[in-house]
Amino acid sequence: MNIENIPEVFCVALRLKIITALVSSARTFKELREITHATQGNLSVQLTKLEEWGYLISEKVIEKKKTRSTYMITDFGLRQFEAYVELLQSVLQK
Repeated sequence: MNIENIPEVFCVALRLKIITALVSSARTFKELREITHATQGNLSVQLTKLEEWGYLISEKVIEKKKTRSTYMITDFGLRQFEAYVELLQSVLQK
């Protein structure tokens, strides 16, 4: 990855917040809302995009007649995030 071709995923603050939150552990939709302070609709749209692009996966279970979604970063998503962080570090060291 270089400065001229940063993936679109890292160019939107909310997506970056989501990925950063998932690096340490899986999170529920509710936890991601609390961390990002995003609206339900916006968070849902961004999670769908990240899942379609292969950066995260979701697991949905039904508890007490309610769907609970948990999101986890994929190996691909983690590698891309690490490459992005390395790029930022190299820019700062110049």
